[in-house]
Amino acid sequence: MREGQGETIGEPAREVPVYGHCDVLVVGGGPAGTAAAVAAAREGADVVLLERYGHLGGLSTGGLVFWIDRMADWEGNLVVAGLGQELMDRCAKEDALLGPPRELWGSRDPTAAAYWGQRTSALRGVVQWSPTVDPEVLKLASNDVVREAGVQTLLHCWAVAAVKEGGRVTGVVFESKEGRKALLAKVVIDCTGDGDIFALAGAEYEDDFDPESAHARLNTSFRFGNVDMRRYLDFRMLRREEHGALMRKAAEIGVNLHAHATPYDSVALFLTPKMSGYSALKIADLTAVEFKSRDAMREGLAFYRAFVPGFERAWILDSAQQIGTRHARRLAGATKVTIDHWRRDGHYADSVGLCPGLTPEFPTLEIPYSCLVPKQAEGLLAAGRNLSADPQSHSPLREIPECWVMGQGAGIAAAVAVRDGLRLRDVPAAELQAKLERQGVIVWRPKTETPPPPSDGESYRGSIHYAGSGMQSPG
Repeated sequence: MREGQGETIGEPAREVPVYGHCDVLVVGGGPAGTAAAVAAAREGADVVLLERYGHLGGLSTGGLVFWIDRMADWEGNLVVAGLGQELMDRCAKEDALLGPPRELWGSRDPTAAAYWGQRTSALRGVVQWSPTVDPEVLKLASNDVVREAGVQTLLHCWAVAAVKEGGRVTGVVFESKEGRKALLAKVVIDCTGDGDIFALAGAEYEDDFDPESAHARLNTSFRFGNVDMRRYLDFRMLRREEHGALMRKAAEIGVNLHAHATPYDSVALFLTPKMSGYSALKIADLTAVEFKSRDAMREGLAFYRAFVPGFERAWILDSAQQIGTRHARRLAGATKVTIDHWRRDGHYADSVGLCPGLTPEFPTLEIPYSCLVPKQAEGLLAAGRNLSADPQSHSPLREIPECWVMGQGAGIAAAVAVRDGLRLRDVPAAELQAKLERQGVIVWRPKTETPPPPSDGESYRGSIHYAGSGMQSPG
């Protein structure tokens, strides 16, 4: 293909049919979008949820990122509840969830931490509530909650333009098998993850990233079937030196894969290799990562079958429908979460929910509603990994539990603004928090939480590792 050298073509002007009107339009049906849509509908709003793929759940389902990061603090207190915990409970009822029992959350027992560390549910010697779920069951649970709430969901629709009146966002234009149409709304919530809608609307955003971590790396996840994960996990835990030597041998020949447990002993999950130097906003880069990830899958299968206990008869089960994107754009919001404030204090008066501290030295963060509100644009919120934060804070805040939290906060705020005719930035924090608590969200961190030691002013750096496993955080 020869690249265009600044050439353009003309398109004839046309009228775009209006598909419909609603109170709240949520664009993106991932964790944040699903939570936003359900929360708004449960408050009585007329809600439409627009999703480009054929399923809900985003990266937690279609991206095979179904290892759910920490939902409890370092003492074992549940801090991410609300719709996120409701979805986990629904998956558990289907026997499609792997995670430690409640009485072990926060345990520092070495044996328990070693066992659950091999199952991505222990960190720094502390057992965590970090469940792993079946992504297909999570899709079903997501379908159930939006239908029960009365959300009108439109799949296979890709938003391509923002509709504006003056400085206010009033809807989107989307493409589908029915052609180009518009959806108009009193409030639009950007849950695209990449900030597509606020960028199309001309809202200010940031796109710098932390080069010292996996913050902006891309990959396409995959699963191997017909494995014996119990045998493999025993090998990894009980024969650590041999396992470490084997992984070094793999790395020397370019196989950088790490197997993760799933709810099923016959299935292994791979969220690696994570590739740097690619942009989540460039189609050539996205294409390259898809090809390279699947090449790594094939090469990794050959190595694992030849050398790794438990994988002798493994086969490729599937690869993700969605590319694993950690970062693209971050909203320039009314408030910007920063790592230094988080380390020192982590309190915000307009909290809509919680994020566990990165390490025991960090307090639990109270996520501010104002980090979802643009500095200037009206009629628009951004919830999920396109929130307003610095790169170091963004890294944990982009995780699935926090996306549920932010989505639920944005959804309720949108419903209140529509009901009372308020600007989104004027929604009363106290009313928003009361409604969040009635929907099961934990808004404030535990009063018994041990305060962190005084900060030395240094920004947080480095990767989080699992106790007893030698693995980096899958996210």
